[in-house]
Amino acid sequence: MNYRIKEIYFTQQGEGKNTGKDFVFVRFAGCNLWSGKEKHRASAICKFCDTDFYGTDGVNGGIYETKDLVTKIKSLWISKDSEIRVVLTGGEPLLQVDASLITALKKANIYIAIETNGTLKAPKGIDWICMSPKANTDIQLTEGSEIKVIYPQENLDPADFNNMNFSNYYIQPMDSKDYEANVSKSVEFCMQNSNWRLSLQTHKILGIR
Repeated sequence: MNYRIKEIYFTQQGEGKNTGKDFVFVRFAGCNLWSGKEKHRASAICKFCDTDFYGTDGVNGGIYETKDLVTKIKSLWISKDSEIRVVLTGGEPLLQVDASLITALKKANIYIAIETNGTLKAPKGIDWICMSPKANTDIQLTEGSEIKVIYPQENLDPADFNNMNFSNYYIQPMDSKDYEANVSKSVEFCMQNSNWRLSLQTHKILGIR
């Protein structure tokens, strides 16, 4: 299978439980919550999306065969850590990520994390699953390593996910013109719901990718 990739780059994870860990990010092109073909988000379900997942014209972007994608990931690993780690993100990576890619990454001894909106099932073999639900969607992925709710969202109550089988629960303030107010609301929610913790986009705060 060929994979349409927007960009691939080495950085540190800026959000959630793995904040501060080195990863190669592979951003897959396309999203199932975005029905338009144009670059604007007018037809998106989550209009607050802050990511450009359109096309394959980003850094190291292109159409990759499985072996070439694995090779590219390994070539970008500049950490002194001997364990190579990758984040498969998007857009919505599960539109493309399949058992063949997971098998190839594991054969290369690469730790696999994924960031998904939870509307699609994930293949087996992924080491870390982060699910970030969006309002007014049909959630199919009900267990994993981490759930991260962008907050606040109209018609989405984080408490509705309390009974799902995730190891870590995070609230992340929505990055918008109301960011300061969203931070306050997020902190208040976490203070009132002890199983939820605050996640900040530290890569934006620090000015790194």
